[in-house]
Amino acid sequence: MLAELLPTTTSPFIDLQAKLFRGFADPSRLAILAALHEEPRSVGEIVQDTGLSQPNVSNHLACLRDCGLVCAEQRGRYVYYSLVDPRVEQLLRLARELLVEVAHGVAACPRYETDSGANDE
Repeated sequence: MLAELLPTTTSPFIDLQAKLFRGFADPSRLAILAALHEEPRSVGEIVQDTGLSQPNVSNHLACLRDCGLVCAEQRGRYVYYSLVDPRVEQLLRLARELLVEVAHGVAACPRYETDSGANDE
């Protein structure tokens, strides 16, 4: 199935790629992914790292897990979450590097307004 999605000019691949980027489009999910870049973290640790509420973190972790971007491992009483693939961190790093060059244009873009604070609790 994935083989037929690989050509970058096909609609199914473009649609799938857009869906992946929608997963990265939420500030709370980006903060969670950033918190997981070095080592696995529990929900409580992610809450401390991000300043998000526990229910918010749990909800976004479920989304990230369903999408295959993070995985969970039970360790005693706690569940630890980690990035499924190191390329997730590479993609986030590349986005940060790109923003160094294009941040002004992105910030000034009237087509994609951010709803800052809407997902934070």
